Amino acid sequence: MSPPHPSLRHAERRFQTDDGIELAAHAWGDPAQPPVILLHGGGQTRHAWKNTARDLARHGFYAIAADLRGHSDSGWSPDGVYSLDRFAADLRCIATTCRQAPIVIGASRGGVAGMMAEGDGPPFLAALVLVDVTPTVQSSGVEKIRQFMGARAEDGFASIDAAADAIAAYLPHRPRPGSLAGLAKNLRLNADGRYRWHWDPALLNFSDTLLTPAIGKRLMAAASRLRLPVLLVRGGASELVSPADAEQFLAMVPGARYADIAAAGHMVAGDVNDSFGDAVVDFLQGLPRTRIP
Repeated sequence: MSPPHPSLRHAERRFQTDDGIELAAHAWGDPAQPPVILLHGGGQTRHAWKNTARDLARHGFYAIAADLRGHSDSGWSPDGVYSLDRFAADLRCIATTCRQAPIVIGASRGGVAGMMAEGDGPPFLAALVLVDVTPTVQSSGVEKIRQFMGARAEDGFASIDAAADAIAAYLPHRPRPGSLAGLAKNLRLNADGRYRWHWDPALLNFSDTLLTPAIGKRLMAAASRLRLPVLLVRGGASELVSPADAEQFLAMVPGARYADIAAAGHMVAGDVNDSFGDAVVDFLQGLPRTRIP
């Protein structure tokens, strides 16, 4: 039997942040190829990027999908603080281990980390893909996400099936998966026999960060300073980023490209992965090679 294609295998990676937290990651592809760092959204894990990372590896990129601090197998902040500045600093720590200037693909909070880290400078990225996030977002969408995350954060679930039921109610447009193995990676079994989300409950204290005026101003300023190839991917049915939000961002960032993925909600890659992957690969393959040292 022949070994599986390299794009189907992943390697375990670990990164140390400036404040001593260990970040867990999986990497696909050849480390000598242009690196792509994939950052998930709040409440998600690195496993959300598996299909995208494999696709990137098949197209000649080195894909690193990392768990944000406070999520899944990464360490939790000892002081319970999960500011956007910390996520941005963690991204810079990962980037310092790359052999070349990395590309970042960031969904929601992960995208904000990329935008803030690059926009606040000094510049260090080859390109940036923002997945359904802009400096301005819809408060109703943020509230919907916050309510879902907080609804069972304390009590948890009696079974993985019960967690699947909650997700199905939250995402009625997405077919219920035949296997719950993927969902199990987003849960942890506690000593009381109940399953809870695999993230630090303290994250809920920062779930409305994007709506604060101070953060809004900082992100607007950061976006206006972006001088690298940028792709904004919006879910056509997104509850977080409106068409007006997208238009405002594109007007602020000269040369930014835009992809609207029809039928996808806020979690674009999970909703319509093939169309999302095609848009991202098309953008990355069109980058001038001089942008990837």
